[in-house]
Amino acid sequence: MANRLVQASRTHYYLAMKNGQSVWRLALILAVLAAPHPLRAQTDEIQVYTGGLETPGKANLTIHTNYTPDGRTVAGFPGGIVPQGSVNGTLEWAYGVTDWFEAGTYLPVYTFTRDRKLELDGAKLRALFAVPHADTRRFFYGVNFELSFNAKHWDQSRQSGEIRPIVGARSGPWDFILNPILDTSFDGFSRLDFAPSLRVAYNRSPTFALAAEHYADFGQLHHFESGAGQEHNLFGVADFSRPLFDLEAGIGFGLTKASDKLVLKTIVSHTF
Repeated sequence: MANRLVQASRTHYYLAMKNGQSVWRLALILAVLAAPHPLRAQTDEIQVYTGGLETPGKANLTIHTNYTPDGRTVAGFPGGIVPQGSVNGTLEWAYGVTDWFEAGTYLPVYTFTRDRKLELDGAKLRALFAVPHADTRRFFYGVNFELSFNAKHWDQSRQSGEIRPIVGARSGPWDFILNPILDTSFDGFSRLDFAPSLRVAYNRSPTFALAAEHYADFGQLHHFESGAGQEHNLFGVADFSRPLFDLEAGIGFGLTKASDKLVLKTIVSHTF
């Protein structure tokens, strides 16, 4: 996804600069809807989906790496991975099927624990649908579906899933993107977990962007966690585009007691 993100900023930059109409009202709505949400005890991917798709017939490899130098010292559940000192990541393989559909898989999902032990955490399948040429539109939308197969130490549920709607708008060099995510362990609608994320980005050039990203987890729909029990994380992010690869690097700060205090992330991608 990182490669498509930078491709989007590269493609729409000059088009957006020509358009003087404002979408600040929509941006305000997105910001309200995406009020704080927490990261999991561990996660392989910290990213806001932009609706960008790989070119049909092209393959892409994205390497996600997240390090928690200052985080929680207790696992989210018995036998789980302790966040502090851990490195979590995955290799995300994607293929552009059509101009509105991209298929992908995360294999493997892995962790280097704070005890320097390598753990294999599982694998995921992904199907991303989006309006064609989302990277050139002022308003765009899509939805991503994921099915996860989890190791016991990664998630208490051996199978889990994600529904990730994508809603975004652009005004000049600015991007406003919301992912109102619902996570499931396939145990009922009321137990869906609401974990939205929001990205506000400023595209300084076709190859460089700065962004603020907010990741939250309110808890299950039938009973949101209290404010102290929710996770809220704010990231500062920089995106770079190079001929052979694209890079996204960010630093995140926890805003609640339930959040890790400091998380670093990198996303490197290459299209074949």
